Amino acid sequence: MQAPITFEKFEVHGDMNKIPDEVMDSIKGTRVCLKGGLITPVGGGVNSLNVALRKELDLYVSLVNCFTLPGLFSRHEKVDIVVIRENTEGEYSGLEHEVVPGVVESLKVITKFCSERIAKYAFEFAHLNNRKTVTAVHKANIMKLADGLFLESCREIAKKYPEITYNEIIVDNCCMQLVSKPEQFDVMVTPNLYGNLVANTAAGIAGGTGVMPGGTQSSTIFATILLYFCNHIHHIVTGNVGTEYAIFEQGASAGNVGKPKMVEKKRANPVALLLSSAMMLRHLQLPDYADRLETAVKRVIYEGKYRTKDLGGSSTTQEVTDAVISALT
Repeated sequence: MQAPITFEKFEVHGDMNKIPDEVMDSIKGTRVCLKGGLITPVGGGVNSLNVALRKELDLYVSLVNCFTLPGLFSRHEKVDIVVIRENTEGEYSGLEHEVVPGVVESLKVITKFCSERIAKYAFEFAHLNNRKTVTAVHKANIMKLADGLFLESCREIAKKYPEITYNEIIVDNCCMQLVSKPEQFDVMVTPNLYGNLVANTAAGIAGGTGVMPGGTQSSTIFATILLYFCNHIHHIVTGNVGTEYAIFEQGASAGNVGKPKMVEKKRANPVALLLSSAMMLRHLQLPDYADRLETAVKRVIYEGKYRTKDLGGSSTTQEVTDAVISALT
């Protein structure tokens, strides 16, 4: 599209204990990054690089916007859910230690400060995007102090937005309701771990993680993010909000199990990263370029001629990408 962008490129492969210094320096210098997936081995005491990135850059909000996408089969119609997830504490604090051999203690941290700022973000998002309902997801019937503090914070913020309906739902019931009647949900605000589960469930309902873009974005572009969600329909959007930086990537689960093998076979779905690129263009105040890219991607998906295996087709990554390029107007 000949967008006015110059990239600083970094290729990082293999096992890593931390994000390389030169990569972090580049992100902090440009404040914008388009990245591939970071895979963390299951178990083994290896810290998540994605969690480390969120902590380093204080990316305290994760947004997932799930829409039914014309051209992709879905059991449900008119799904339009926004999951706003606290991104820095809870079970993801990474505070674990072995008390004695065979006994591990993992600490869940919930603070009033983080709970209030995530609740405020959720209600402000709902207010500015003409959303009618905010639902707090919790397990306060069991975790009475931790999740109780989260709910208390949400209730206090809710009083400042009387035009928005506020309700609460226990996380296990929430998951059941999501797969049976997702149309009932509007904006959801959650602690860290619950949001991870709920958002990926919602993404699966709306079309799968292969079409879920992602972004790690700063609060300085709050208005840009809101404009994006106001104008954008019919695909799955994810992002993370911090204080200064913007990192755009494919949706969280799209880079996990099975994906490296698909990349090797050149059959990985490029849609998520293409839509993440559109999100990045919008953040860079290049909305015309973003619109062109999004429209081209949606056209290719709707026509159905070029699709990767996860969407029921047999196209390669390059074939889908070439189709999107051809569809650009």
